[in-house]
Amino acid sequence: MALPILKSLEDCADYSKVVEPFLSQLYGLPANVLSNLRNGESLLDLYANTNPLVSGFAFSVFLGGIFLISSEVNRNYSQVDRFWSLLPTFYNAHFAAWVHLNNLPSQRVDLILLWSVIWSVRLTYNYWRKGGYEIGSEDYRWEIIRGYCHPVIFAIFNATFISFIQSILLFLLAAPTYIVLLASNIEPNVGMADLLFAGTEIALITSEWFSDQQQWDFQTAKREYQKTAKVPRDSEYTLEDLNRGFITSGLWAYCRHPNFTAEQTIWFVLYQWSCYAGNVAYSWAGSGPLFLIMLFQGSTWLTELITAGKYPEYKAYQKQVGVLIPSLRPYKAPVATPKIIRTSDLAKREKAKQK
Repeated sequence: MALPILKSLEDCADYSKVVEPFLSQLYGLPANVLSNLRNGESLLDLYANTNPLVSGFAFSVFLGGIFLISSEVNRNYSQVDRFWSLLPTFYNAHFAAWVHLNNLPSQRVDLILLWSVIWSVRLTYNYWRKGGYEIGSEDYRWEIIRGYCHPVIFAIFNATFISFIQSILLFLLAAPTYIVLLASNIEPNVGMADLLFAGTEIALITSEWFSDQQQWDFQTAKREYQKTAKVPRDSEYTLEDLNRGFITSGLWAYCRHPNFTAEQTIWFVLYQWSCYAGNVAYSWAGSGPLFLIMLFQGSTWLTELITAGKYPEYKAYQKQVGVLIPSLRPYKAPVATPKIIRTSDLAKREKAKQK
C-alpha cells in the first residue's frame, strides 16, 4: 500500500499515520530497486507502488552522495547550490507525476506545481545570467569557512551539512505538498483558499524578481563606473550611489535583503497551505521551512559581516533598515558633517601661499 487510509483532513497531517507506517518502505527501497534491475522488472511499477514521500526522500539522500563525490573531485563545494533553483520544483513535479500515474485527484497538486515552475524558471534564469549570483550560490562563503577550518573538520562539514543535509532540505521544502496530496483524496477540488495561496506565491516570486533585478541593475552600473570612472549615461544611480558601493533604492531602501525575505516566505506559505489543507495549526511538514529560515540566519549574518567590512556606510544602513522585516521608512543617507576650519588654520594657509 502506497498511501494511508485516512478518514479526516486532520489525519492527513498526522505524522504517525502518514509517515511512520511507510518507514519500512524506505529501509527496503534500495534492495527493491536492485532486485527489479536484476530481474528485469519494471521500475515504474515499483515507483507507483512506493509512498511518494519515501521515494522523494530516498532520492534526496542519493543526490547527497552524488554532490559529495562531485565536490571532492572538483574541489568545488557549491554542487547543491547549482541545483537549488531546480530541486524543490523537481520534488513537486514528482508528487504531481505520482498522483497522475495512480489516477488520483491532481488539481491542487498541479496548482502547486504551476507556481513552483514559475519560481524555478525565474531563479534559474537569474542564476545563470548572473554567473552564479543568486540565492543558494554560496561558493565564496564555503571558501571563507574552509579557510577557518581544519581540513578534516571541513571534510566532515562537507560530508554532512553541505552535501547531504542541504540536499534533504530541498526535498523537505516540497514535503508540505504531500499533505495537500493526501487531503486532495478527501477534498479534491481547488477552492478559493487554494487560489489565494497560489496568488500569494506568485506575488512573492514577483517581489523576489524585482529585488534581484534592482540588485543586478545596480551592480551592472557599478562595474561600468569602476571601469570608466564615469556614471553610465542611462543609469538611474548617482555618483554618490555608486561610490557608496551597495544599493539603497527600490525595495532595498526598506529592507536589507528583500530577496531573502521573499524566498523564505515562499516556502513558509506552502507549509501554511498544507496546514490549511490538513485543517491543523501546525505539523511536521514545517521542518523544511524552519530549517531554511535557520540556514538563512547564518548566511545573512556572514553576508552582512562581509559587506560591512567592505563599505563604511553600511553600518548606517544597518541602523536604519531592517535586515529581513521591511522598515516603514526608506533609507536616508547620513549627511556628511562639514569640516570646521579654524581662523588660525586659515592664517597659516595664507602665509603658505605667500611663500
